[in-house]
Amino acid sequence: MKSIVTGVCFVLVAVAALLGQGRIDSKKTGEVLAPSTASAVDKGAKWLVSVQGVNGGWGQDGGETSYVRSGERLETSGNDVANTAVATLALLRAGSAYRPNVERALDFILDKVEASPVSGLAITNQQGTQIQRKLGPYIDTFLTSMLLAQVDGTLSKELNARVRRALEKCIAKIEQNQQKDGSWNAGGGWAPVLGTSMASRSLFEASRKGVPVEDIVMRRAEDYTVDALNASPRLGMPAAAGVPLYQSAQAIEQLSRTEADRRRNAAAISGIQAQLTDARFVEGFGSVGGEEFFSYLNVSESLQRGGGAQWKQWHSQMVQKIVNLQNSDGTWSGHHCITGRVAVTSAAMLNLTVGREN
Repeated sequence: MKSIVTGVCFVLVAVAALLGQGRIDSKKTGEVLAPSTASAVDKGAKWLVSVQGVNGGWGQDGGETSYVRSGERLETSGNDVANTAVATLALLRAGSAYRPNVERALDFILDKVEASPVSGLAITNQQGTQIQRKLGPYIDTFLTSMLLAQVDGTLSKELNARVRRALEKCIAKIEQNQQKDGSWNAGGGWAPVLGTSMASRSLFEASRKGVPVEDIVMRRAEDYTVDALNASPRLGMPAAAGVPLYQSAQAIEQLSRTEADRRRNAAAISGIQAQLTDARFVEGFGSVGGEEFFSYLNVSESLQRGGGAQWKQWHSQMVQKIVNLQNSDGTWSGHHCITGRVAVTSAAMLNLTVGREN
């Protein structure tokens, strides 16, 4: 009996140590990131931390102008909300060691949300950033809502109160400014369907934290998704820049959030899963930009919900692909459209850590 107790204690200590290092998936505690994956995530996180701006934010290629690559054409200067939000989401997944960086970033974002008007979708006056031009001018609001829904309930009482107020403000903006077709494809953008995906996802995540979200808004978003998916071959997928991967990735994430969703939308989901066996479809635009990384993330989170062989095969392939694309300095960069290292590195890290809680 003594040896059994000793053995159990040893295992518990080992598990606690791994959890402290952020290496065990806290949803599936039997799974540990492969060493190569853990190393890639760690390198990416250390780079993000090394270029965080003094104001807590990040811009297109880093948080300070001195970090920007020579030859990288900045579409705006300074740090922006969208890049800061996605970088913060990635650091949350990377482990508790980055909590101070997360809180500095939250302060940067919360200041912007608190200063924004109640009406309209915008939470920042900054316009024309690379990520806005590609995913839509309100991507800052959508990514911020996703982030705030993730951290709500995990912070100190004072900070969490600010987070909750900001989250409720963002959710109200998103609800009140849904388009007639059920999307948030407003104001332009190269592939705004990915922004719509994040807007809808943020509503879903906020509702899980107890923020009231109108059912009719969610129904309209699902109706838009089904209509767009059915019409895409005929109309050319304008909101997805004509790239089937972007449209299908938005759809499979939207239609698979709950068991009831997966049963109701089984035929559509099965059709998209069949597309994933086509290498040309998975390549997206033809080269890997930030849009591909965000689309892969939508697909991965959808497949992970259902589990099974297809999830394991897809995740294995994506991990290998993404690890192989990492630069020697720990970053990832896009080869078209969203090229900035902050957004692409963050999206790559999120892909590698799908299934891990913050």
